[in-house]
Amino acid sequence: MREWVPVPGSAKARLIEAAIHQFELDGYEAVNVVELAGKASVTTGALYHHFGSKLGLYTAVREDMEKRIVERMEGAAEAAGNQGRPAVRAALLVAFDAAVRFTVCRILGEQSPVEREDPVTAALRPLLTKHKAPAADILAAAWRAALLAVVTGASTAAARASLAYVLDPGK
Repeated sequence: MREWVPVPGSAKARLIEAAIHQFELDGYEAVNVVELAGKASVTTGALYHHFGSKLGLYTAVREDMEKRIVERMEGAAEAAGNQGRPAVRAALLVAFDAAVRFTVCRILGEQSPVEREDPVTAALRPLLTKHKAPAADILAAAWRAALLAVVTGASTAAARASLAYVLDPGK
């Protein structure tokens, strides 16, 4: 079994499950490690043993969710021809739907506390035929804004429709 895939029911798995819930509910900055460990029925020592820090746990959760999202984006883009507006639209709408389904809108909508290349932006870049760098950044920001709109109370349908509007100029 891969190291990053925890054994179901293990302390590591319970920490990840509790972390997804708490980071989604409160955001990275507001999560308290003592409370998080308590919700996972483990000690803070277990959290530090498995992840090194709150940031290590957050990074593991976020990177796992981003991998899942990017895999879905790649599949949707391929089904839509793998280039241009149709591929970008399909990729971002599938990414939005997946983030909502996984209940990770805040986690993926917030700016990462770790400075690194954004995998969603990186996944968009090869799909674009013009203005790759700024367009990928702008489109990923629109996707994140749609996710945060859901977090702040917009209906999923309204946020998705707004993202689709941004992706469909002239419609």
